[in-house]
Amino acid sequence: MRFFRKKQGLKNKGFRTGGFVLNIRKGVRFPVGKTVIAMFVDKAKIKIKAGDGGDGAVSFHREKYVASGGPDGGDGGKGGDIVFVVDDNFSTLEDFRYKRKYVAQRGDNGSSGNRTGKNAPDLIIRVPRGTLVRDAETGRIMADMSSDEPKILAKGGRGGKGNARFATPTRQIPKFAKPGFLGEEYEVTLELKLLADVGLVGFPNVGKSTLISVVSAAKPKIANYHFTTLTPVLGVVQMGEGKSFVMADIPGLIEGASDGVGLGHEFLRHVERCRLIVHVVDVSGIEGRDPAEDFEIINRELKNFSEELAERPQIVAANKCDMASPEQIENFRKYITELGLEFYEISAATTQGTKQLVNAISAELDKLPPIKEYEAEPLTQKELDEKAGMGEKFEITKGDDGVYYVEAPWLENIMRTVDMEDYSSLQYFQRVLRNSGVIERLEQMGIDEGDTVNIFGFEFDFVF
Repeated sequence: MRFFRKKQGLKNKGFRTGGFVLNIRKGVRFPVGKTVIAMFVDKAKIKIKAGDGGDGAVSFHREKYVASGGPDGGDGGKGGDIVFVVDDNFSTLEDFRYKRKYVAQRGDNGSSGNRTGKNAPDLIIRVPRGTLVRDAETGRIMADMSSDEPKILAKGGRGGKGNARFATPTRQIPKFAKPGFLGEEYEVTLELKLLADVGLVGFPNVGKSTLISVVSAAKPKIANYHFTTLTPVLGVVQMGEGKSFVMADIPGLIEGASDGVGLGHEFLRHVERCRLIVHVVDVSGIEGRDPAEDFEIINRELKNFSEELAERPQIVAANKCDMASPEQIENFRKYITELGLEFYEISAATTQGTKQLVNAISAELDKLPPIKEYEAEPLTQKELDEKAGMGEKFEITKGDDGVYYVEAPWLENIMRTVDMEDYSSLQYFQRVLRNSGVIERLEQMGIDEGDTVNIFGFEFDFVF
């Protein structure tokens, strides 16, 4: 067979087909006369960062004829949350290939007159229904975007307190305020698992696309060569009287798919949510394969991918029975019924037996629980410790010059709101160092009185 290489002029063009927005692969070879191959994106990795809280203000009331007006610095506003919502206008994660970082706005700083800074708006991220969001570092499931309920996956930081909050009878002129709290930040993986009641599985070219095209309104590409279907196709099967179910045509599996061979491994995840598996087998053996062996190979791949998936209820559809001999059909029927599975003779091309198959699928679905939804997993102990407030990360090294260097990004925000010339401000700063464990760590490292500590260029003499 002759091949040609896609023209460079097409590399950035996309088209819509089967409900999915697709982009043409770059540098892929295609059979002459065949439709251009398209890419279905169902995995992505992005970074999300909620907005930091605004800083509290250091301000004192100044008004003519009003002496010692006192502190009036307002609090900072809250940073924006990162909120995921389901949008049924999206079918793939294509957009996340081009934008990989999402940062919400920070809250406004407080101001004089006890004015609180404005809260920042939330950042909305829209994803296809069925998207599973995981923490990329731990693999923890953060959200299953299967319902219409919005999910806050990164919370914005609270605003810092203004200096008016720190006034006491003994500290009447506080010259410090608190910075805003940092917004939560994660690197997350997005994984699309299609929401379908029924998943069609089987070897390439056994007639899955033809079957879904005759029992639903789906219009997949159909041709007489392997891997014609390159993306999952969803079709709604109407049963009348307001009753229907969703069927998914999963691209053809082959032996070794669970280990990454062929195309099937890319889409096995989409079968995981299916309540029922319809195993389509070419009973005619027209391509020289044994139907029973095909059936065993596909089930082995499902088991290798997921033990739970292998135990999912199955119905076997023996396709192309119009091209098979009675002996072939009967031998395969005997093999399947001995396994305790339902067996249906069909010819998707002529619609023979398809109505009986659809009725059987509908009856079986009535007995099964709803489509699987994943529960969000709790935070790990490490994450809980970091959120506790006193688990701020820092690193201390002793230089060749004998100076102790403290590295702590969160300290930089605090230092911006502290007046190093004011005694009460320095007391506050010292309490922060003590509560966060910095001073304890310096003592463990053997610091002596009079040794120098450097924090972002500010140097202090250590005093016990």
